[in-house]
Amino acid sequence: MAFSLSSLIHWGAKIGRALLDIPSLLRPTRQPKLIMTLLVKNEAELLAQNLRFHRAMGVDAFIITDNNSTDETPAIIQEFVEKGWVVESIKETDTGYQQKKWVDRMVLLARKHGADWVINADADEFWYTPSGSLKHGLDTTSANVLRAEVRNVLPEEDRPFTEWTSVVYPVPNPQDYDLSTYSIYGKDMVKVMHRTKGYLKISMGNHKVSMILPRRKESDITIFHFNVRSRAQFIEKMENGGKELAANPSKRGGRHWRYFYELHQQGLLSAEYDRVVGYPVLDRLRADGFVRTDDRLALFFSLMQH
Repeated sequence: MAFSLSSLIHWGAKIGRALLDIPSLLRPTRQPKLIMTLLVKNEAELLAQNLRFHRAMGVDAFIITDNNSTDETPAIIQEFVEKGWVVESIKETDTGYQQKKWVDRMVLLARKHGADWVINADADEFWYTPSGSLKHGLDTTSANVLRAEVRNVLPEEDRPFTEWTSVVYPVPNPQDYDLSTYSIYGKDMVKVMHRTKGYLKISMGNHKVSMILPRRKESDITIFHFNVRSRAQFIEKMENGGKELAANPSKRGGRHWRYFYELHQQGLLSAEYDRVVGYPVLDRLRADGFVRTDDRLALFFSLMQH
């Protein structure tokens, strides 16, 4: 693989900075600063609630990249810039899907703003911990990467998403339920939060991170994932994501986006939605333990309102 001169300079700087971090990597961070990065597009439905929730969960500040939103997302970002919560707001006009590049840029900015730890999230993710603070234990842990489980939330379109209380678990035999290849009942996923010192690069989707002297540990964090919220939202999201990937010069990654975008082009995406969520067999899925009640997030939202 050929590398451009600018790419080599960029990587050389990152490796050099990470090597300089080594003497401090083994020391706990007293009073750690936690910054969350968000890459968003047309997330007006969720963004304000996301910021308020994570602020209540201990996040100190946010860095947001907005990729060509056409809804009220830019206005919401500006509102929280003025509140002092969003310390960097980037308007990314590129029409290609350069997620790793844009998140990497935000991680480096988080470090400049004094972050000791970073969570790289999406607007449809709500990082919950029973302690009530995502910073709990960061001042004593020897790890530089903490893993968190992702739990997809079943859409209940007759009420606000803050009141949804059903989560789903992986179905090992999806063909027995006629589920989509990329249903919300897919394999368990994890995402990571990490220190800024020793950071090298983030993976597609923020599921992994490369660090100097990596020390990974499991956490008690659950990421409640509201990736599917309604038929209309699902179709719009897959159409937009597919268009961006089609414009991306790199053909790696994003298989589910490409799958759904092909169905969209064939006029079959709306029918696929029922197989994604499992509505026709929901009673069977619940009886078989693949849909379960989890009201922790709904209770936290309720407490926030009082």
